[in-house]
Amino acid sequence: MPKPLLGEYPAYFEGYINQVEVTDIQDAVKLLSHPLTYFFLNLPDEKGDYAYAEGKWTLKDLFQHMIDTERIMQYRLLRVSRNDSTPLPGFDENLYAQNAKANTRSFVDLKEELKALRKSTDLLVSSLSENQLSNSGIASDKKITANAIAFILFGHLLHHKKIIEERYL
Repeated sequence: MPKPLLGEYPAYFEGYINQVEVTDIQDAVKLLSHPLTYFFLNLPDEKGDYAYAEGKWTLKDLFQHMIDTERIMQYRLLRVSRNDSTPLPGFDENLYAQNAKANTRSFVDLKEELKALRKSTDLLVSSLSENQLSNSGIASDKKITANAIAFILFGHLLHHKKIIEERYL
């Protein structure tokens, strides 16, 4: 399925979708999943509690945020791809971060959870037909296609990879 066009998703997701340089979501699974997972899993364990500035998330917090967002977007992808027209609520990433208590967990455990979740996402995306990816639904009061959600999943990870490279390493 080709890269979604503006109109298939809310404009505020454009930055994430533009991060994905492949033009087909199945190519994203084939070409981006392994390098992204490898990058995240190979971050130094001693960096887990590092925050690049006062009041900013630690790397553990950032991982928990990526995990939480991946779960929510994966659920949205499943619902929309299955042609479920039930409107899906938004979520407050800062509220989730405050209540996740990521810094009580080991960085190794967070990496393992992200690895398992990424594999699950890849299997879901790979299982979807073009017809399923073209289905649209409502999330956060906005129309969105399953294909757009799949691209957002990858774009969100690419966005945070860039932040980690620029601010945490």
